[in-house]
Amino acid sequence: MVPRSEHSISRKQFSPNAIKVLYRLKDGGYDAYLVGGCIRDILLGVEPKDFDVVTNATPEQIKKLFRNCRLIGRRFRLAHIVFGREIIEVATMRGHHEASASKNQTSQSSEHGQLLRDNVYGTIEEDAERRDFSINALYYSIKDFTIHDFANGMNAIANRKIELIGDPETRYREDPVRMLRAVRFATKLDMEIAQPTKAPISELADLLSHIPAARLFEETLKLFLNGKAEANYHMLREFGLFKQLFPALDDIIENSETGFETRFIAQMFANTDKRINAEKKVTPAFVYAALLWFPLLKRSEQLQQENMPIFDAYAQAMNHVLSENAQSVAVPKRFTLGARDIWHIQLRLDKRGGQRAYRISQQPRFKAAFDFLLLRVESGEQEQAELAEWWTNYLQQDINGQKEMVRSLGPSESNKPRRRFRRKPKKKPSE
Repeated sequence: MVPRSEHSISRKQFSPNAIKVLYRLKDGGYDAYLVGGCIRDILLGVEPKDFDVVTNATPEQIKKLFRNCRLIGRRFRLAHIVFGREIIEVATMRGHHEASASKNQTSQSSEHGQLLRDNVYGTIEEDAERRDFSINALYYSIKDFTIHDFANGMNAIANRKIELIGDPETRYREDPVRMLRAVRFATKLDMEIAQPTKAPISELADLLSHIPAARLFEETLKLFLNGKAEANYHMLREFGLFKQLFPALDDIIENSETGFETRFIAQMFANTDKRINAEKKVTPAFVYAALLWFPLLKRSEQLQQENMPIFDAYAQAMNHVLSENAQSVAVPKRFTLGARDIWHIQLRLDKRGGQRAYRISQQPRFKAAFDFLLLRVESGEQEQAELAEWWTNYLQQDINGQKEMVRSLGPSESNKPRRRFRRKPKKKPSE
């Protein structure tokens, strides 16, 4: 227990809404602590993004104290206290699975050791043992403003080490997503994964196949849209975790003779990091369009070798690739539709005659598709360099300049607007 005089954390550094939640729980006769990431980040000099609370009140008891509360979760019940756009997450302290069962205390594990139900409540000491990493087992008490450090987390922060609490293999089997979290925390916090925590990851990577694909989508968003995507990508591949998330792409990268695919993906993540760190918008549709681009091309080429027309092969390959990848990472339809648009426009970018260039440039996803073309060239696809330069110049022109650029393309068949054939009206029968 670290007294207030020996740590630098002040209540002023917390969200006012989190403080309200703590005091209402305290006034209701319950123990309440701020826990995990917010304490860790403040000790590291990083501004916390969210504030999590842990208490000995059950979810139902929490709901009675807060009118703005909603209960969520099946694997482990949580209370969300809603203050406009800010949500304070409140969890009941978890206990060990050997605890006596009741209607509010249920636990269920899979044959692989993964926890499917985890509504077992306990003491703060038991809750600390159930936390994943030592840096997340730090509790701030609202009663006396002390920090409770149960797993030597402050020492781990000082040494910049990511350490699992308990036996690493057992903890990874309980929840394989912890392997992804270890990678994310290491890059996000500029820390090193401790050797005992690192050692089992490669061997247990295939346990991710037992995680619901929708949950893995949420985890990939955290990995790829946090400003450290390139570092996460390389570490995921190092541990064999990337193969579990995007098996088709990983197979293509492993068997690549030129290394172009690796450069393309690494460059995409580097560009994504630059945009996020510059506080610019990034759409997940672009990221997943890039991650599935090479499986799409491979499948399309296979279909074309079977004498299928290019556009039909391309469309069928899209359906196949998206359906196949949904078995591991379930990307929501709102993002797969965006990825489809980006892919479709790639086939149409060289069709610029007549009104085509103007019409393509007015498509909602054109800017993303144009950036995708630039990424292809930037990664080494030099055969597209001339086309990318043409579109770059085209977008800088006014309407007259754009018309002149289209006229200067010449009368090649590929650039001519398609001729519309109309039926001839039937002749009236003679009287």
